[in-house]
Amino acid sequence: MFQAFSFRKIGIFLFWTALWQILAELIHNSIVLVGPCDVLLALGSLLPTPGFWLSVGSSFGKISLGFLAAFLCGVTAGSLAYRFPLFREFLEPMVLLMKSVPVAAFVILALIWIGSGNLSVLISFLVVFPILYVNTLTGLKSTDRKLLEMAQVFSVPLAERIRCIYLPALLPHLIGGCRIALGMSWKSGIAAEVIGVPSHTIGEKLYMSKIYLSTADLFAWTIVIIAVSALFEKLFLMLLERGVRLCFRFSL
Repeated sequence: MFQAFSFRKIGIFLFWTALWQILAELIHNSIVLVGPCDVLLALGSLLPTPGFWLSVGSSFGKISLGFLAAFLCGVTAGSLAYRFPLFREFLEPMVLLMKSVPVAAFVILALIWIGSGNLSVLISFLVVFPILYVNTLTGLKSTDRKLLEMAQVFSVPLAERIRCIYLPALLPHLIGGCRIALGMSWKSGIAAEVIGVPSHTIGEKLYMSKIYLSTADLFAWTIVIIAVSALFEKLFLMLLERGVRLCFRFSL
């Protein structure tokens, strides 16, 4: 069964790759569209250069920092909003603002306030925070009321209520929110870098690819973004799930 699933995945990948190559041959214009072979050659020429790893490391560090800060603040704020309705009412205008204002507007304001150096940190934070805040609040609201009443009757300590009642209700919503937020953090962070053009970042390389009409480099950097984003998502979710399992094991 596993082998059939793997062969199906490979077949689908080869189909779209072949279609991509055919379209590139039909268009026959390297500025409009390049084939997968040209992209792989461009990627191969980028990998050995020190500037490539400096740009990847810089963007990864800043976007990851923005996401992690938003994760901690979003979960904390969502928990406080669940516990204190007045706090939730105070946060509602700010969360609505974060969800409604276009990323480009935030980028322009951030360029005025803090410059381009830490632009992707702030933009990633602003995009991710409302997603995790809303998912945390929704998850806690979905907690079984009967279990809470039982815990209150038997005077179950707060730490045990969190581990055994709140956490199981919260976790599916939190993981689902993280899957969305992780992708959005990279999309918004890289978009902010393309607009602000901070030095030694992936966004700067994408902008230079556009300036020099190097479509192959543009596609190569896009593949890098997808790969790094997917790697960060798998690593973070793995650590999150292991942390939760460790918490349950400790409670036992």
